[in-house]
Amino acid sequence: MGRRDELIAKYADDLRNKCGMEPDMALLTKVTIGCGPSIYDADASTVAGSQPGEIETVKKNFLMKKLGLADGPALDEAIAAAIETYGKSERNKYRAVMYYMLTKHFGKESVYG
Repeated sequence: MGRRDELIAKYADDLRNKCGMEPDMALLTKVTIGCGPSIYDADASTVAGSQPGEIETVKKNFLMKKLGLADGPALDEAIAAAIETYGKSERNKYRAVMYYMLTKHFGKESVYG
């Protein structure tokens, strides 16, 4: 099993045990690959949910650029809901898991089709 496969298994475990959802493994794999090399960097692989700058990055670079969504309060609400689902006290909110939940939330799986 390669490094990426190990990370995908870890993300799937987080989705099951911390977020209470059964992951679509094909979509999770595509979202993880879409994150690029950032998944291998300790700092870049996680989302700091308490830092406004980090939330802005998720909103602009992922929701608006990657998923093609228009800016608005719905984006901030979705990010807040994903953080709540993951657990505010959870220190390591993996970027791939957050992006997966946001992709599912907005029904944008076709972006990874």
